Amino acid sequence: MSDSSRVPSLDDTARRMRADLIDSLDEELEMELDDERLAHFADLLPRSEDCEGEEMDRRLYFRELLRLQGELVKLQDWVVHKKLKIVVLFEGRDAAGKGGTIKRITQRLNPRICRVAALPAPSERERSQWYFQRYVQHLPAGGEIVLFDRSWYNRAGVERVMGFCTDDEYEEFFNSVSEFEKMLVRSGIVLIKYWFSITDDEQHRRFLMRIHDPLKQWKLSPMDLESRRRWEDYTKAKETMLERSHIPEAPWWIVEGVDKKRARLNCINHLLGQIPYQTVPHEEIALPPRIHHPDYIRHPVPKDMYVPEIY
Repeated sequence: MSDSSRVPSLDDTARRMRADLIDSLDEELEMELDDERLAHFADLLPRSEDCEGEEMDRRLYFRELLRLQGELVKLQDWVVHKKLKIVVLFEGRDAAGKGGTIKRITQRLNPRICRVAALPAPSERERSQWYFQRYVQHLPAGGEIVLFDRSWYNRAGVERVMGFCTDDEYEEFFNSVSEFEKMLVRSGIVLIKYWFSITDDEQHRRFLMRIHDPLKQWKLSPMDLESRRRWEDYTKAKETMLERSHIPEAPWWIVEGVDKKRARLNCINHLLGQIPYQTVPHEEIALPPRIHHPDYIRHPVPKDMYVPEIY
């Protein structure tokens, strides 16, 4: 988790930016290909000889991602079967890879069972409420998994660094957060907290990629750019947060995020290990015969209702 101040070389930056572009293309493949075809595609990929041992081999990545996503489906079945309540917090610097990992976790799961809570800035009304109140309404019922893409730890991070909370509110947060989380655990919620760690150099590269990629520019907000300028302030806030909220009932787990592919696999593998689960037996599915009515005639649809077939 070192905060390096070394200026990256042009060759190193170009190589890392190329790897980021390949990762974006791989994401499209993950979404478009089904399991069997994706596994076959992984076998056809050339070995990543030019990665110099740093980026993960794409063949291994695809194989392991599919295997772990299969285990996530089993976990989902177990959560429903046992009416478990799972909460996973994803925290980290901007561009640390939280969203990409969340996307791979939810990619093949039922959105009615596994959902993402990514709350916007609080409204005027919410700012007058008990701080944790707006997060409580997103907590799971039995048989649900909720992934928080940033969480109540906003107060310990961005709010602290940007001056959006007072010193008293900041101290009250740390006086309350451990008791709040202990209460959640006592109520039967499984609470898992991840911090995605990247270096100074890597965040710089990823921000440059977003600046130069029209499809990713939306990911860069004025707040993100300001966070880049205040790297050291965020480092201090992170260190304080980890020190003051790392408790046995809900410890922090650090995900090394410089290599996106490794980070995703490591996080998913660790998440699966935090919740003992078993395969839930299912009855064999049989497709029922379609009912036919000989006297049924379909009504014609006006041509102007169809979407034009341009492609």
